Amino acid sequence: MKRPVIASLLVLGLIGGSVVASAADKRSPAPAELAYGTDRLQKVDVWPGTVRGAPLVVFVHGGGWKRGDKSMMKGSAKLSHWQGLGYAVASVNYRLVPDATVEQQAQDVADAVALLKRDAKRLGYDAERLVLVGHSAGAHLVALVGTDPTYLRKAGLSYRDIDGVLPLDGAAYDVPAQMDENARLMGETYKQAFGTDPERQKALSPTVHSAAPNAPDFLILHVQRRDGTEQSRQLGAALRKAGTSAKVQGFDGRGLKGHAEINRRLGEADYPATPVVDAWLAARFAN
Repeated sequence: MKRPVIASLLVLGLIGGSVVASAADKRSPAPAELAYGTDRLQKVDVWPGTVRGAPLVVFVHGGGWKRGDKSMMKGSAKLSHWQGLGYAVASVNYRLVPDATVEQQAQDVADAVALLKRDAKRLGYDAERLVLVGHSAGAHLVALVGTDPTYLRKAGLSYRDIDGVLPLDGAAYDVPAQMDENARLMGETYKQAFGTDPERQKALSPTVHSAAPNAPDFLILHVQRRDGTEQSRQLGAALRKAGTSAKVQGFDGRGLKGHAEINRRLGEADYPATPVVDAWLAARFAN
C-alpha cells in the first residue's frame, strides 16, 4: 500500500492564465530543468517536495496546441499550494503546432512522465505516486494519454504508472464534435491542430478511446462554457460506462475569464475548485 500523503476563453487554451506570486514561492528553490528529448522544447521543470518520498503532480500547460510554456507554473497559486501540501511538482513543455503534431505532443507528455519516473530517486519524490493535470489544450493532452495507451506504451509505461488524470476546462475530448461546434469562431485553430481527416480526428479524441484500459481515475473539471461543459460530461459518462472511475464537476465562470480563472486561481484558498482538487489528490496519493 502506498504511504498516505504528507500533510482559455472561447479559444481552447489560447490563454494559459496569469500567475500569482506568493511568499511560499520566495522560499522555494529554483526548479531543476530536465530534458526528455533533443528538441529545445522537450524539457520539464521539477520542484522537489519538501520531504523525500513526496507524491508528484505533473502539470501540462494550455495554449491552443500552438503556444504556452512550462514557465507558467512559476509563481502560481497551484505551485505554492501544492508545495504547501508537501507535493513535488513538475511542469512539462512539449513541441508545438505547426512544427509538431498533436500526436507528437501526446507522446512528449508520456516521454516526460517516463523521465520523471526514472529520475524520482535522484530528485527525492515517489515515482509510485504520480498524477497528470492539464489545462485547456493540456487538458486534452492528459485526457488523451489517459485513455489511449499507445503513448505510455511507447514510452515503456502503462496505466499502472499513473494514479489519475485531472483535466481542467478542456473542450476537445470529442474532436469532430468540437470542430463542428466552433467552426465559425475557432475553425482554423482546430483545423491546424487536428486536420480535416475524420479518422485522425477520432483517433485524437479521448472520448472515442474511453473503453478500457484507461488511467484508474479521472476528475474532469469545467467552467460554464457550453462546449466544455457538454464535452466534459460526455467524457465522464463514457469513462464510467467503461468501468473507469470518473467524476465531472462544474464551477462558476464563463468565456475567457472563467476559462483562465480555473487555471489561474486553482490553489487559492477561497477558490471553490481548490478543496475539490485537494480531496481528489489526497485520495489518489493514499491508495
